Amino acid sequence: MLETRPIFHQRDATIRGHVFCSFLALVLRKALLERLEAAGQVPEWAEMIEDLEALQEIEVAHQNKRFRLRTEARGTCGSVFRAVGVALPPTVQQIREVNKED
Repeated sequence: MLETRPIFHQRDATIRGHVFCSFLALVLRKALLERLEAAGQVPEWAEMIEDLEALQEIEVAHQNKRFRLRTEARGTCGSVFRAVGVALPPTVQQIREVNKED
């Protein structure tokens, strides 16, 4: 049985949307944990979230070129991406030339 706490929205449609998003989050979490388990990975949820939050990306300009830089995937981050079949983007990637207007 799925229990909920009080939901403080004013309209029925908003309440339904809130419940739907909460349920969807639970389904996605379960699917992720099942894929990780099938891959032989059983990370702690809090550790996994911390590692994913540490993954960052930034755009920089250098010598009239734009680059996208991403931090290294640390801890469980790499195994999470592999378990769901998503390739991490390159650590450094040129994205476009800088225009004089930029």
